Formats: sequence, structure tokens, C-alpha cells
Amino acid sequence: MLYFFILGDVLGAGVYVLVGQVAAESGGAVWVPLLLALLLSLLTAASYAELATKYPRAGGASHYTTLAFGPFAGFLVGFCMLAAGVVSVAALTRGFAGDYLTSFISLPVVLVAVIFLGTLALLNARGISESTRANVAATVIEVGGLLLVVGLGIWLLIRGGGDAGRLLDLGTKEQGAAAGVLSGTVLAYYSFVGFETSVNVAEETREPHRSYPRALFGALLTAGVVYVLVGAVASSALPTGVLAASSGPLLEVVKEAGGVPQKVFSAIALVAVANGALLTGIMSSRLAYGMAKDGLLPRFLTRVLPRRRTPWASIAATTLISFCLALTGDVATLASTLVLLLLVVFLFVNMAVLVQRRDRVSRPHFRAYTAIPVLGAASCVLLATRIEGVVWLRGLVVIAVGLALGAIAAQHRRRAAAK
Repeated sequence: MLYFFILGDVLGAGVYVLVGQVAAESGGAVWVPLLLALLLSLLTAASYAELATKYPRAGGASHYTTLAFGPFAGFLVGFCMLAAGVVSVAALTRGFAGDYLTSFISLPVVLVAVIFLGTLALLNARGISESTRANVAATVIEVGGLLLVVGLGIWLLIRGGGDAGRLLDLGTKEQGAAAGVLSGTVLAYYSFVGFETSVNVAEETREPHRSYPRALFGALLTAGVVYVLVGAVASSALPTGVLAASSGPLLEVVKEAGGVPQKVFSAIALVAVANGALLTGIMSSRLAYGMAKDGLLPRFLTRVLPRRRTPWASIAATTLISFCLALTGDVATLASTLVLLLLVVFLFVNMAVLVQRRDRVSRPHFRAYTAIPVLGAASCVLLATRIEGVVWLRGLVVIAVGLALGAIAAQHRRRAAAK
């Protein structure tokens, strides 16, 4: 069950909208940055596996960072997690408003954002149980859509269509092979995020030190295989320029292969994107609510609906910010901003593993080879160097806000301690 929980979090919306953007950065060999992103994700996942099984009742990256570096760093990491969730919803909103939706109707992005985010906010406010039931059904649909693309792409190649030679086409006119692959990996990394939220359910498993790492690595490897296959069939089925120009790249594969109504696949893709946005919206609003209860964010964010007891103020606030962000950037820019924020989180997590080695605990837990968190931290720095300046500007603004709020929270803690 934990394996499917993590797989549902990782597998889905990102690849539906970003394959074309990855191709634009890295060339026809889309599978290469997807594979590299998987390998880099596994490094940080190993650090999460060690910390989650060492502290199975902990509260995720923020708590691990607090243990290792103190509450100020812990707050910054928690704030980056919150900001990454809000940015992710904005990116998926832009993806929802793209070519998949225009298969049915053409609407302004502003109108789509209002309707899409408003609907998700209402479902979020209705309650977790309703949202969870919707997630189970949507996960089955979105996985089926990806397998359908793989099958259609293989069938197209068997019929003599496409060009398998593009699978070895690395780099673009703008940048060489190595630079292109790394830039594509930044975007591909977005497709693998989500595994980090699973640490919150590690304590609910039997023998976490055994079951959690198996479920975590198994789910990531499964998602990686599917993503690499999707990237391979997409790039072999269509020229790189066609993929790069589309906001619904997998729909272009379906068009080329034929045999499946385009509107059917577009509906599948829209479900996948909406499901990813719903799950992320739930996480963001609950994290904002929890931080407000701890006095780390404004208290009005703790307001809940009288009957449902869902945090309507946090839902409204995170939804509004996502709406504003969706109008100020394209999918690739927003996805890169999310990756930058999570790279900050992952850097602290990898370093926390090394620092917390001094804390000996009696319970059995997973232990990564020392080189793995070192390489994980180095990978975060490496990917950060490939992020564009405009994205860094957005990210630094968010981090500056987090630092300011962290300083205010620290001052409140000192005053409370003095009393």
C-alpha cells in the first residue's frame, strides 16, 4: 500500500506537460535527462529513507533540518516546501489551460485559472475523504494514459513510422550535449518530486526500516521506467521541434499514432493534471495551516469551516497566490522555480543526514552509504547552476520572504522564552 501511495504521488501530471520542454532543452534523446533525473532523485531519496526510518514520527524535511541545524533553518525549509507546493499548483494550472483543454474548448488563461483553481479549492474545502477518493480514481486513469502512450508509440515504430535515430540526438543549436542534458534534467526533475511527502506516513508501516525504503525505491524505479519509456517513444515518434512547440506533447504522439480519439486522451491528461494540482493544493493548505498554528505564519490562516473543519483561510490564501503565479509565468519557468525551491530543501536534507550521524538511536533504521548524501548534496548544487537567471530571481524573492518570516518567528520565540 505504501508503494502505491508513493507511486501515485510521483507518477502523473509533470510528464504530461513537460516532455516537450525537456526536448527543447536537451534534444531528441529525451530519455537521457529523464534517466539522469531518476538517478539524482534516488540519491536524495536514500537520505529521506535514512531520516524517515531513524525518526519515524518526525515531521519531514523541516523537522530533520531543525534537529540538525536549529529552528531557523527548519522554518526556512518548511517555508520552501510550502512555496514549492503553491508554485507547483500554478504550473499545473498553466498546463491545464494548454493544448489538452483546447481539444475541447479555447478559453483565456485567466478564465481557466479562475474556474480550475476555484473548483479545486472547493473540493479541498469539502474534505480529505472526498479528495482522497477522487485521487484513487484519477491515479488509475493517469497511469493508464501513460501506458497508452507507450503502447501507441511502440506500435507506431513497428508500423515503420517515426525515427528511432532521434533517441541518440543530444543537444540543441543553442547549447551542446552536456549543457542541454543538464538543463533538461532540471525540468525532468519536476516529474519525480512528490516522494518527499511520503515520510509523513512512514510511522504507519510495520518495520519502517524495511518496508519504507523498499516502497520508496520501488515506486521511484517504477515511475522512472515509465517516464523513460514515455520519453523514448515521444522523441522517436515526433520531431523535436513538434514536441517543443506543444503544451500537450503526449497528445501529439496520440495524433501521430492514431487509433485513439484525441479527445479521449486529452480528457485523461486533464484528469492527471487536475489530480496533481489537487494533491499538491491539499498539502500546501495543510502545511500553511500547521505553520500558522505553530505561530510561524499569520494566525488568520488557522480559521476553519464550522462543520467541515477544513482550513478555509489557508486554502483561500494558497489558491490566491497560485492564481497570481499562474498569470506571471509559463509552465517551464514555474516548474524550474519549483525545482529550485526543492533543491534548497533537498540540500538541507542531505546535509542533515551527515550531521545526524552523531545521534545514535536504538531502533533499527536504514543507513545510506556516506557517499550517497554527499553526492545528493552535490547534485542539488549542480542542478541549481543550470537554472536560468529569471528563475533564480523568483526563487530568491521567495527565499528572502522565508528568511524575513523566520527572523520574525525567532524573535517571537525569544520573547516567549523570556516571559
